[in-house]
Amino acid sequence: MNNLISYLFETNAVKVCPKDKPFWYTSGKIGPYFINTQFVYGSEADANELLEFINVKKDEKLDMPKLIFEKIKKQYEENKIFKDVVNEMIAYIKENIDVDEIDYISGGERRDWFFSYIAAYLLNKEHITLFKDLEAVISNSDFSESILANDINGKKVLHIADLMNQASSYIRAWIPAIQNLGGELVWSLVVVDRMQGGDERIEALGIKSLSMAKIDINLFSAALERGVINQSQFDMISKYLADPDGTMRTFLIEHPNFLKDALNSDEKTAGRARLCIDGDLYNLPTELK
Repeated sequence: MNNLISYLFETNAVKVCPKDKPFWYTSGKIGPYFINTQFVYGSEADANELLEFINVKKDEKLDMPKLIFEKIKKQYEENKIFKDVVNEMIAYIKENIDVDEIDYISGGERRDWFFSYIAAYLLNKEHITLFKDLEAVISNSDFSESILANDINGKKVLHIADLMNQASSYIRAWIPAIQNLGGELVWSLVVVDRMQGGDERIEALGIKSLSMAKIDINLFSAALERGVINQSQFDMISKYLADPDGTMRTFLIEHPNFLKDALNSDEKTAGRARLCIDGDLYNLPTELK
């Protein structure tokens, strides 16, 4: 996975904050890194272009898979970063799963499709496009034909996703959608596992959980060795991984202006800072609220 680790940082799919400037997350918490796995599609611009195309076409559920696949296949053929990552993914699948046992590959709306479509094509497997409303479309391996999905009679499915957090999308949508089709979700493969317990949740349901990269100290050690991040960034991440809430609480207490500046910043940042205060997410001293 050496190429993948380099590309995660090169494309800012994993972006580490400057010293003493953690990122605001949508939850209202803060942390030292941001993850946008889809950027290994080639770049942030390339990924955003595909996401916008998906947004325009996603209501055309039968026509959409072919149109999306044509764009992804072209990117795979022309972009070295994406091609290298996908080739590593295919090799990883072959090393860890008997490909002959896979009947279908599935991917969920929307970022999963960046990876599941091209994997289905390269492994010559039919693809199940899963939507958040639990509807599904089945396409042949080159996406020339698509039909509304119906009973797949107990066939085995490999689900491919961009990112694993707490597996909420799996629990809420992807697992039920496959079960509704009469299929069995046997394997899950993600490009990046944030190590937030999602793999344990799906393993408890009997699904084999696989990941190409894990957001752990080993990943950031490799980044430090390659000069992608510096020692101060690494030190902050090390403390954060050991105790996320405690580390960020200490940071906010030691940098009282950080929260004040956020409240007076742009609307999005101020909103997240207000979530932090209103939810008392870090049990901060009264003078900081």
